Amino acid sequence: MLTLEQFKEARNVLQGVLRPTPLIHSPYLSKSCGNNVYLKPENMQVTGAYKIRGAYYKISTLTDEEKARGLVTASAGNHAQGVAYAAKVAPPLSSCPPPPPW
Repeated sequence: MLTLEQFKEARNVLQGVLRPTPLIHSPYLSKSCGNNVYLKPENMQVTGAYKIRGAYYKISTLTDEEKARGLVTASAGNHAQGVAYAAKVAPPLSSCPPPPPW
């Protein structure tokens, strides 16, 4: 389990990489649920999802040896997009080869 300090470290690492996504109060959902409901529009991230958060932070914690071995993801969705974007903007992981032709 991550500690509060690790969350704060991740926030600092991600500043300048992520787009701000402030909470938005939803009057309709709040009324429907009988409580205050807030939405966090992570679809506004450059990759269209929140997955960039975990992907970029994980890449930032890799050792030089781990980075030299490369990076592989087994996803064709939001996680893959997050990893590809993170690899693009987090040197020295600066390229994502195309998939094999098979």
